This record gives sequence, C-alpha cells and structure tokens, in this order.
Amino acid sequence: MNVVLGMASLLPPTPTVTATFQQHYCYYNLHNNQIAAICCFSPPHKKLLSITSKRKSRRGLIRCNAFFDDVATGLLELENAPYFQGLSETQRWWIVVFGGLAWIYFTARPGVLVGAIDAYLLAPLQLALDSLSGRRNLKRTDFLVGEKLGEGSFGVVYSGVLLPKNLNDSPADQKRPRRPPPRSALVPQSQSKDKVILKKVKVEIKGAREFGDFEEWFNYRLARAAPETCAEFLGSFAADKTNSQFTKGGKWLVWKFEGDLTLGDYMKDRNFPSNLESLMFGRVLRGADSSKRNALIIKQVMRQIITSLKKIHDTGIVHRDIKPDNLVVTKRGRIKLIDFGAATDLRIGKNYVPNKTLLDPYYCPPELYVLPEETPSPPPEPIAALLSPILWQLNSPDLFDMYSAGIVLLQMAIPSLRSSAALRNFNLEIKSCGYDLKKWRDYTRLRPDFQILDSESGRGWDLATKLISERGYLRRGRLSAAAALRHPYFLLGGDQAAAVLSKLSLDRK
Repeated sequence: MNVVLGMASLLPPTPTVTATFQQHYCYYNLHNNQIAAICCFSPPHKKLLSITSKRKSRRGLIRCNAFFDDVATGLLELENAPYFQGLSETQRWWIVVFGGLAWIYFTARPGVLVGAIDAYLLAPLQLALDSLSGRRNLKRTDFLVGEKLGEGSFGVVYSGVLLPKNLNDSPADQKRPRRPPPRSALVPQSQSKDKVILKKVKVEIKGAREFGDFEEWFNYRLARAAPETCAEFLGSFAADKTNSQFTKGGKWLVWKFEGDLTLGDYMKDRNFPSNLESLMFGRVLRGADSSKRNALIIKQVMRQIITSLKKIHDTGIVHRDIKPDNLVVTKRGRIKLIDFGAATDLRIGKNYVPNKTLLDPYYCPPELYVLPEETPSPPPEPIAALLSPILWQLNSPDLFDMYSAGIVLLQMAIPSLRSSAALRNFNLEIKSCGYDLKKWRDYTRLRPDFQILDSESGRGWDLATKLISERGYLRRGRLSAAAALRHPYFLLGGDQAAAVLSKLSLDRK
C-alpha cells in the first residue's frame, strides 16, 4: 500500500522550504481507522505520523512515501548507518518488522521486559535488603494484638501495635503475659504511627495456608510495582507458641495502619455517601445541593477504585475479589485495595489454576473464571512470562475486575441495592435479563432510585451499563480500567475543581 504523507501540515510553513522524496517502510497500528506509522528514522529521532486509511486490518507493514523538507532530512540517517550497509531491501524489511514487533511485544501489557526485571532483579534485591534490615525477621513479641476487626473465610483481622524494640529485648518482658487492652486505650494518639493491622491465617482451614502465602507474595509484588494501590505491607511472622491468640506455626500478616474502616463499613451508614465528604475533599463542599455533592463523592471514590485497578492490571495482576469490604478508606481519603489472597498474576501464572476460582457470588461476573476454562495450566514461569502478552490480548482477563467495579458503582449510587438480600435479588434479575442493565432497569421490581446515575445527562448510568455486561464477541464488550477512565463520566462535568480541592487538602495534611 503506497501512502503519501504531506509534511506541510506537520511543519511550520516557510517560503524557502525545498522538499526531497524518500521511500521507507513503516510499522503501523490501526485504531479507529487511524494508522500510527513509525518510519525508519534513526533513534532517537523517530517521528510519529498519522494518516487515514479504510483498511480493516489492525497491524501490518506499509511502504511509506513521505516528503521531508531540509530540516527533516537528518531523520533519515538509518539507511546510511554502518550496520545497514550491504543489506538488501528484503533484509531491511525483516529487520523493521521484527524490531517493531519485538518492541511492541515486550512492552505490551503485562510487560515481559518489566516483569523480568521485577522477578529476576528487583525481587531478589528486595529480599536481600529486607533481610539486612530485619523486615522479614518479624516475631510474635514485636506486636501487641488488639481488637478483632473482621473475619473472612481464611483469616481473622485485628488491630494492633508495633512495640518499641526496648520492650522486646528483655527475656522477662517476653515471658510476661500480656492482655490486649481495649481499643480506646490501645495506642495513644501521639503513637498512632505505630498502629498496625494484623491478619491471622486460619491454618486449620484447608487451603488457608496457601491463601496466606499468595497474599504475602502479592503484597510484596505490589509494594514494588504499584505501592499506592494497597496498604503498606510490613511483612509476616510465624507464631512461636500456642495460647489464646496464637497457634504455634500459624502465619500472621502485618500492614501499617492506614484505616480500619472499609467502603463497606461506610456504606452501612444511612448517611452514605455524605459521611465520606470531608475525607474525600478535606472539607464540606459548598455551592451545590446534597444530591450533586453525593454524586460528586461517589465519582471521586469510583475514580480512585478504577485508577488502582488500572495500575495492578498493568502489572499483569487481576484481583478477582473487588467489593466494598475489600476497599479500605484511609484517614487521608484514599481508597486502597486489600485482601489479595484470591488475586492472580497472569504474567507468570501465579495463583492461577484452570477450572478453579475463588469468588464472591454477589460481585463476580457471569464468566466466573478469569480465563476460559479450557486454558491449560501455566508452564514454567519464564515461558509463562513470554506467553502472557498473547494470553492477555486474547482473553482480556482484567475485565473480570471491571464487572465487580460496576456492581460497586451501582451499590454506591442506588441505596436499595446495598443490602445482601437486595444484591442477591439483583443478581437473579440481571441474569434473567441476559446481563443487560438497560433491560434490567425496565424489568426490575426493586424500585431503585437512579437519580445519581441519571445526573449529568446520564453519564454515570452509561458507565454502569458498559461495566455490567457480558463479555460478548472475542471476550470484549466491557470497558477496561483505562477505557473507563476515559469515559465522559470522569472527563466531563463539574468535578474537576473538587478534584483539585481534594488534592490540595490532602497535601496540607
């Protein structure tokens, strides 16, 4: 295919320009009928050109007949480079093809190159540094366990305190029994930086130990790749004795305290979402009625959730258990992901077993599995890493989390869907409607209030319909996190000033 690119539209007009004609091969990527073509210019002078084409193929190689003026002739040095001398046109063609494909492949999500650096350089380096600093040498006597905060299938969560080192050095102190004080007296306000969250793995439950090992692995992984998405992980320890709280050999995971209330806790309050207003924006917003303020708060929460999902998806991780109870709200109004025991790293096949899944039936998508059931077991990690971009492109496993995020949006915006019974009925109804939210709206008997979703010309409702849906043709049909963040629900409307206000208020804290 011969394409003529006029540089007149790309360079400043001048009456003294003289043009030369050169022919080059270009790798192109077609998106919305626009070809992004990178001609064979010498690094770092590659130039991105945009041309229109009606071809339906997504990627390929084209011959680019481009006009360049005197200023741009320096970009054409590649053909005269020493390592290109003596090569035939066919050999140059293959170099361009494989060079472009290799670059796209190794940088495509989840990046093989980035993943290899993390797995074989950063992870061992972190292990060595943590061993030297003692981070991975935590002991039972380093902590005072406080009040129970919650319980799941494989673990129990407690508040706690990281004790000063001088309290642990004395053998007499270690033998002296301690009773957990009441929560109000657990930590003085001046020592709140020493507060921690501890999770005791239920080692007596089948599969719980593996669950805890995976959660520890994913917390270390995200501490390197996307630390802002989850609570700061301090490490783990094994209990050295059995008593009322500890079981000898039992595993405990420890995080820095950033908040002991989840989004689910806030949603149980009748004042939700206004009970999050001062946390989200640092103050009570003025100049808008309560309905608009509530819509704004929900939008801010949803933006944070999807931003965090995009970051973990970019590393090849799918959470697989997104729900309000697994979204902690920090004291600075940040929404962070917790409970990675069900997560899977599809870059290397970590915690992925075909035909096996851990899910909450209230929030899981209709496909049930993050990958098709016929997907084989992952090969050894280096091979799995090389194959991961292909697997990701074919199956888009990140869309599993996006359905769950859509359910969270519905629950925040529609008060009648926040109870377990209502959510169970919703799942029955949406299934009977073929997971078509528009059909469900006409069909449901739950009498939901769509006021928040219908505000701003229904942008929130439109986003919800594009998250809560079946995968459809080629396992697409649902917005990814990156696509959702480009949705008009986030890009348009009167929330930009509030977002800036929120950032400024957090920076002052």
